[in-house]
Amino acid sequence: MAETVELLAAADRLLAGRRAESLDALAAFLAIPSVSALSEHRADVRRAAEFVARRLRECGLEGVALLETGGHPCVYAEWLHAPGRPTALVYGHYDVQPADPVALWTSPPFAATVRGGRLYARGAADDKGQVWMHLLAAEALLRAGNGRLPLNLKFIIEGEEEIGSLHLPPLVERERERLAADVVVISDSAFHAPGQPAIAHGLRGLAGMEVSVRGPARDLHSGEYGGSVQNPAHALAQLLAGLHTPDGRVAVPGFYDDVLPPTAEERSAVAALPFDEAEFRRETGVPEAFGEPGYTAAERCRIRPTLEINGLWGGFQGEGSKTIIPAEAHAKITCRLVPDQDPRRVLEAVRADLVRRRPPGVRLDVRLGGGSRASLAPADSPYMRAAARALERVFGRAPVFTRMGGSIGIVPAFEAVLGAPVVLMGFSLPDDRIHAPDESLDLGNYDHGQRAIAAYWLELGAMAPSGPAAPA
Repeated sequence: MAETVELLAAADRLLAGRRAESLDALAAFLAIPSVSALSEHRADVRRAAEFVARRLRECGLEGVALLETGGHPCVYAEWLHAPGRPTALVYGHYDVQPADPVALWTSPPFAATVRGGRLYARGAADDKGQVWMHLLAAEALLRAGNGRLPLNLKFIIEGEEEIGSLHLPPLVERERERLAADVVVISDSAFHAPGQPAIAHGLRGLAGMEVSVRGPARDLHSGEYGGSVQNPAHALAQLLAGLHTPDGRVAVPGFYDDVLPPTAEERSAVAALPFDEAEFRRETGVPEAFGEPGYTAAERCRIRPTLEINGLWGGFQGEGSKTIIPAEAHAKITCRLVPDQDPRRVLEAVRADLVRRRPPGVRLDVRLGGGSRASLAPADSPYMRAAARALERVFGRAPVFTRMGGSIGIVPAFEAVLGAPVVLMGFSLPDDRIHAPDESLDLGNYDHGQRAIAAYWLELGAMAPSGPAAPA
């Protein structure tokens, strides 16, 4: 125990001594606009992958490689010189969401800026900043341990998480031996509240689609043709409005068929978590919470399925007026799923509903996207308990165990293909504005998070491996 405390203290001193340097390097990482959703940033995404690979080598990791996929590459690295010790696989992503609307950012989205104890940039919290914390923790432990780690460590950092990780599951299947591990650790989640660490043991799944409604062959003069042709924008609005009942329940036939009602224990677990609805309204800026009847706002965010319109466009968008009937209108839709829901089945149900209700006078095109199932793991596994000890040691407060409302599409594949439990141990805060303008990362959590990760590796290093992943 004394040796562990001394090693953690030495790593902590190294992290503190190089903080300014590490923040400058993180700023350079954040400056790369690695937006995986936009084809014009394809070269930037690869540049970010190469940046991560170079930094992994500098940290002392070995076997660094870009693993090519049908899309953006994954970055792999390892350190496997702790025989008889567990192997942890760290997953993260270097791609980011688009910065739009750029005008709403206080500072440029790809120019990292420190204000009020926070680091502002696209990707600061999701997920470049949290990936960076893992790299720094590994480097500090290697330096403090004279080139050795207390466990075997692998990294797989991908470039398509923000577009559904389409190419990662086949890579995991293909590289299952290389990626074999006793536990998968992911820092792409958040604290429950400031000062309250959390470990997520459940994630909702995800399914997405794009809907297009087309009418006339071109935009038409609304005076000459209005009232005689179907307006695609009207038709799309009618279709989208029918996806929910007025009280917020999804109205798609079959949407809830595979949803098991939450147990009393599940509802009690959510109710036991601190939740202040007034603070929820302040944080989100809404006048009141809204959603599926019979459930609290906290339950609807975590253990209930949803259907949301993420984008809606068509017709004239510029300043002033242009009196037209638009030729077409479009929407992007995603559904968050709970255990037992199949993404493909849900998407087919939504498509069938839209087709059935198509208004006359327009053509309907529904393009189904990818999807991932929900994940739910026991909260009392040895790896979860070790993470809880590490977080409490560093942050001085025991973490709560939560189910995340968000999705990390690769988690079910890690569980199924690698047979390894997944520990979601994240350090962002609920008000970090991920996916929105002014995304940021709390620098206190950035500093303490690195130490908590190092503490977790020391905790795992004291455990016996549960599988064949560690070298003999």
